[in-house]
Amino acid sequence: LWSTICTRTKAFKVQASHVRSSTAAVDYANIGLIFLSFAVALYLPFPLFLFAYAILGPAHYLTEISWLHKRHFFTKGSYDAWLLGGLATVTSVLAVFKFGLLKQIGASHNLATVIGMAFGSALIFLLTEKTQVRVMGMALVTVVSLIAVNTSAFIAVVLALFVPTLIHVYVFTGFFILFGALKERSVSGYVTFACFLLCPMLYLFIQPVGIEPSNYIVQSYWNAFSVVNTTLLGLAVPHSQAQMDENVRRVFGSDMGLILMRFIAFAYTYHYLNWFSKTAIIKWHNVPKRRLALIGVLWAACVVLYIYNYSEAVKVLFCLSFLHVFLEFPLNHISIIGVFRALAGPAEVPQRTAPKAKMHRAAAR
Repeated sequence: LWSTICTRTKAFKVQASHVRSSTAAVDYANIGLIFLSFAVALYLPFPLFLFAYAILGPAHYLTEISWLHKRHFFTKGSYDAWLLGGLATVTSVLAVFKFGLLKQIGASHNLATVIGMAFGSALIFLLTEKTQVRVMGMALVTVVSLIAVNTSAFIAVVLALFVPTLIHVYVFTGFFILFGALKERSVSGYVTFACFLLCPMLYLFIQPVGIEPSNYIVQSYWNAFSVVNTTLLGLAVPHSQAQMDENVRRVFGSDMGLILMRFIAFAYTYHYLNWFSKTAIIKWHNVPKRRLALIGVLWAACVVLYIYNYSEAVKVLFCLSFLHVFLEFPLNHISIIGVFRALAGPAEVPQRTAPKAKMHRAAAR
C-alpha cells in the first residue's frame, strides 16, 4: 500500500511539474508576443491593425465560438447562448443598417442599452439556473440599462463604443492574464501581466518618425473604425470639408493620434495572438475534423472578402465580430470575479466543484 501511495504521489508531482512547465512556457511565449505586437505597432500602427483585424480576427472569432460551444458557453441554461446571439444580431443590425456602421454608435442609446442588457444577462446566466430568478434578474438588468444609458452620456458611450472594442480586447484580456497568474501563483504570469500593462505606456515616451499610411489604408480605417479614435481624441462631428480634413489629419498625422493608434493596434493584435498562444492549454483545436475544416473554409472566405473590399467586408462580418464578443461575456465575468476572489484571499474549493473550477482555470489561461 505504501509503495502504491508513493508511486501515485510521485506521478502526481511529475504531472503537476509538467503542467507548471507548460504554463510557464506559454507565459514566456506571450511575453515575446507582447513585445512583438508593441514593436510593430510602434512603426506601422494602421497597417498592423488592418492586417490583424482581417487575418487574425476571423480565425479568433470562429475558433473561440467553437470552443465556447464545447463548454456550453460557461452558462447554466441550454438556450442562453441563443439569447446572447440574438442580442448580438440586434446590435449588428442597429450599427450597420440603421445607424451606419459605427458612425453614430457613440450616440446610439439603443445600442448601448442592448449591450448593457447582454452584459448583465450574461452574469445572471452564469450565476443561476432558476427560471424565476433569471426572469427577475433580466428585468432588473433591462431597467438599469435603460436608466443608466438615458441619464449618462458617458455610460452610453462606454457601452456602445468601448465595451465591444477596447474594453473587450484590452481590459478583459488583462483580467484573463491576471486571473491565470493569480490562480497558478505564477511568477511568469505576473511578469506577463506587468509587460501587458507597461508596454503601451511606452508609446507616450517613444515617438519615432511615423510612416505615412497609403490612401487605401486611410480610407479602409476611416470608413470603419475612426469613431474610436475621434471619440478618444475629443474631435467633434465635422460639418464641413475643412473640419473633416482636420479630423483626418489629427487621427493619422498628429502625435497624440499616432500614440492612440499604436495602443489600439497593440491591443487588438496581442488580443488575437494571446488566444492562439494558449492552444496547447485550452485545446480549442480538439474538435471533430469536419468542424475544423468548416472553420478553415469560413476563415478563408472571410480573408478573401477583406482582400476584395475591406470596408464592405467589415459590414458583412460585423455580426460575427459582435457574436463572439457577446458569447464571451460569461467568461469575462468568470475572470473578473476570479480576480477579485483571488485578491481577497485563498479559498478552499469543494471537491464536487473541482471539474468546473478546472474548466474555468483553463479558460483563464
